[in-house]
Amino acid sequence: MALISSVSGIRGTIGGKPGTNLTPPDIVAFSSAYATWLKSSGKDTYTVVIGRDARPSGKMVRDLVSQTLCSFGINIIDCGLATTPTVEMEVVRQNADGGIILTASHNPENWNALKLLNNKGEFLDAEEGAKILKFAKKGVFEYCDIKHIGSVSRSEDALDYHVKAICNLPQINPELIAQKNFTVVVDAINSVGGKAIPQMLKALGVRNVHVINGDMHGHFSHNPEPLKEHLSDIMNAVREHNADMGIVVDPDVDRLAFIDDKGDMFGEEYTLVAAADFWLRKNPGAVVSNMSSSRALDDLAKTFNQKRFTSAVGEVHVVTAMKKNSAVIGGEGNGGVILPDLHYGRDALVGVAIVLTHLAETGKTLSELKQSYSLYAMSKNKVQLNESTDPDGVLETLKTKYAEYSPNTIDGLKIDFPDYWVHMRKSNTEPIIRIYVEAENSDRAQEIASSFVDEIQSMV
Repeated sequence: MALISSVSGIRGTIGGKPGTNLTPPDIVAFSSAYATWLKSSGKDTYTVVIGRDARPSGKMVRDLVSQTLCSFGINIIDCGLATTPTVEMEVVRQNADGGIILTASHNPENWNALKLLNNKGEFLDAEEGAKILKFAKKGVFEYCDIKHIGSVSRSEDALDYHVKAICNLPQINPELIAQKNFTVVVDAINSVGGKAIPQMLKALGVRNVHVINGDMHGHFSHNPEPLKEHLSDIMNAVREHNADMGIVVDPDVDRLAFIDDKGDMFGEEYTLVAAADFWLRKNPGAVVSNMSSSRALDDLAKTFNQKRFTSAVGEVHVVTAMKKNSAVIGGEGNGGVILPDLHYGRDALVGVAIVLTHLAETGKTLSELKQSYSLYAMSKNKVQLNESTDPDGVLETLKTKYAEYSPNTIDGLKIDFPDYWVHMRKSNTEPIIRIYVEAENSDRAQEIASSFVDEIQSMV
């Protein structure tokens, strides 16, 4: 069905023929390319941290990756079922040379992926990723002899370390959270969130926790992307339990969305807004988000007399912009929160801790908190492409058509109209063009999005 190689890793559907899907030869070849890139630094010994989400293919992919790396003489520290941010932090904790996270994030369960990290526990930049792609394309590898085969060991306390580091942040207040006696519902989408989020909540002093889809078997109970149309069960559960909030994560727990105290979507684009609101009160400074994030973040930054900078979509681009502008917090409008005081990676666990502390300190409900921000509505759509479609050509045609609005082409095509904006970009993980629209209300946003969907489909 699909195999996508990019500078951030390799992603595809399991099974089928090599080169067209994510098959064992493809996994071995890409792991070999990563190992070759890693060993080009010329060290004597190497260590790589790996972890995976709960997809049914996870064990198979893990074994292929770990044993391939061992065949290069690389030692493996296996975190087992682990969140993406947990693996990122474990790379630094173990002083490892890199890391590989086995997850296809929001993609359905028949997908999997290898997401590659450097020795800082951060995703590779374009230059380093391109080197790995070159090695993979060349396909000439040199494996070690029997005396130098690497070993595999387990890290049993990576999540404990991650949770403790969050609770030890001076701005996080577990004692106050415990006093508020919050009731929380969690939708763990049958993956590692089923362990990680309850453990985080327990450490924060939240005693009333109701988990749905908590069994970590990887057969997702609904579409794993945390969007409103997929979350009716948790919205109903929040109302049934009279809960203060619902917490929704994706399969690798780097994206975070909330359900408010009324059982309505808080809006994943407002996750970063709420987190930034809290953090800027404690640590004033610049904020960064990608180009598809809500202008509500820009409005919030202005209330603190701070600047908001934007980047291309993708965690590595956001992190680069954060470092360049010394941002104190950043992330993406898909529910990703990046806190440099912890690590440079999207982290749903730290997002939960920040927002719960924010509620505890202000005494506001989530619905009240939402009303304190600039309210916009966003519509997120996509157009499926066929094999013959040239997505760059489609966007170039639209750029010419709307030239009078001076479109931004840093990442796809973003057009700022007087009272709304449209951002269209080809996906790096699926054969689609994503269309993001933000306007004054949901009806208007969807109306605009539908018109652009129709326009692109007519080209396809």
